[in-house]
Amino acid sequence: MVRSGGVPVSERSVAQNAQLALLLEVTGTPKPGNVDREREYDDLRFEHFMAGAVGVRSGLDRAAAGDPIGPAFETAVDGMAGQSAGNTQFGALLVLTPLAAAASDGRLSPSGVDAVVRETTVDDAAAFYRSFEHVDVAVDDPPDGLEPLDVRRGSDAIPELRARELTLFDVMAESADVDGVAAEWVSGFERVFEASEMLLDGSGPVADRASDVFIELLADEPDTFIVTRQNCDTAAEVQRRAQAVLDGEEDATALAEEFVERDINPGTTADLVAGALFVALERGLDV
Repeated sequence: MVRSGGVPVSERSVAQNAQLALLLEVTGTPKPGNVDREREYDDLRFEHFMAGAVGVRSGLDRAAAGDPIGPAFETAVDGMAGQSAGNTQFGALLVLTPLAAAASDGRLSPSGVDAVVRETTVDDAAAFYRSFEHVDVAVDDPPDGLEPLDVRRGSDAIPELRARELTLFDVMAESADVDGVAAEWVSGFERVFEASEMLLDGSGPVADRASDVFIELLADEPDTFIVTRQNCDTAAEVQRRAQAVLDGEEDATALAEEFVERDINPGTTADLVAGALFVALERGLDV
């Protein structure tokens, strides 16, 4: 089988590769601060991520089948929420859904995915807002003047979306300066594709490569989920200490233990790794 520009891939479907990417992401260890196969939180456990990855399948199938991105995403989130911890992979699904849509019709490239997300509609944005009714998601307060578009309002914000004729791409663009996943939407998923090349160029078990790439990304930019849950200073500390791991000055496993104890969770970085794993799988990463 070939997909995405003639690159040979396994016999797995697009949706299967997206689901596998979620599973590989959570099995990678150590990923300082994230749930992995060796570390978890009392209320957010490894098993929850495994169950979430199973639950998303119908939404990923819809994205791969060419259904609109917004409803496909909402379906995936609804399925993910069918485990007892609530939100496990919301951000990762916001990365994976457009990537799967692009891969299904041979457009899995920065320019191809950029075209896909720019084709989203107001209805896609409405489905995105409804998805916040399925799980609790940590988000910043909206900027002044955009309170009617606070995503936490869910369906109540849809009339304002329609009045302003905002597509899902427009909604992402409004948050791109403060949210790392939204930033990918407006940049052709630049960091995701760069990370996928790191995975393809690496060696050894894929879960170990995912851990290495996680630390590389964490050292590259502050994690916006940490900024939202804690503050900019904590995100800057995490970035510095990830670089110290790369420089051989800190131990990744010890750092992972410390960050879990301090409840510092670089969730955005994990979302990008999931996307990178999917791209790499579609481009022939052997699993």
